[in-house]
Amino acid sequence: MNKTILVTGATDGIGYETAKMLLSVGHTVLLHGRNSSKLRDAQTRLTEATGTGQSETYVADMSNIHDVKALAQAIIAKHGALDALINNAGVYGEPEVMTQDGLDVRFVVNTFAPYVLTKALLPMLGKGSRVVNVSSAAQAPVSLAAMAGNQPLDDSQAYAQSKLALTMWSRQLGLQLAEQGPSIIAVNPKSLLGSKMVRDAYGMAGGDLRIGADILSRAALSDEFAQASGQYYDNDIQQFANPHRDALNAEKTQAVISCMEKVIEHITHS
Repeated sequence: MNKTILVTGATDGIGYETAKMLLSVGHTVLLHGRNSSKLRDAQTRLTEATGTGQSETYVADMSNIHDVKALAQAIIAKHGALDALINNAGVYGEPEVMTQDGLDVRFVVNTFAPYVLTKALLPMLGKGSRVVNVSSAAQAPVSLAAMAGNQPLDDSQAYAQSKLALTMWSRQLGLQLAEQGPSIIAVNPKSLLGSKMVRDAYGMAGGDLRIGADILSRAALSDEFAQASGQYYDNDIQQFANPHRDALNAEKTQAVISCMEKVIEHITHS
């Protein structure tokens, strides 16, 4: 059965491989990228590789919350429903770490953007659909000051904190919507896969990206994840596992979500 799946950050890395895997088995894939020419190039290569033209392209800068909201509106305008959303777009190191809104770009892209996109697309994501959030084995206690743009962090700190924050809201929203909404699952696709991010951050080739693409595709489609809303899957050990202990702490999680909501509210109404 053909499913319609949005993959963010689909122009390279795990996102590209996931899109290729989904297209090759007959699904319709909505490809997101921030650079229109890279996105067109990726779509061309995917069409040639899979022999199917069942893809669409959507441009949005995930470091800009207004762009993220516009992306959601563009998808809602064209589609009645969405079977899965794979929030894959992420950053580790960027030349400019502060956005025009005065926020840490790592938190905006890795934590805020998927939250805003997921919430905006909830009307299209009914029971039985999935939201797959790409987390990481790197998870560190979240500084609310850093999340609000008031404390500078180095790349590794910002990345680990932003991925824990993502995992925290995935769990809270996933448990909240478990009965009536989509399953929301955070997934560590496997440490040190051969993405541009890994090459830039660690100067190493990394593992086969298809390992990550396979687990993201399974999380989006397979029955093993049907009742997994709010859970965390660690592909390093190939099973569901506990995330960082802070993600299991309701008080800390609520503090992170309240901080996010306040920041998003300020940006969208300023």
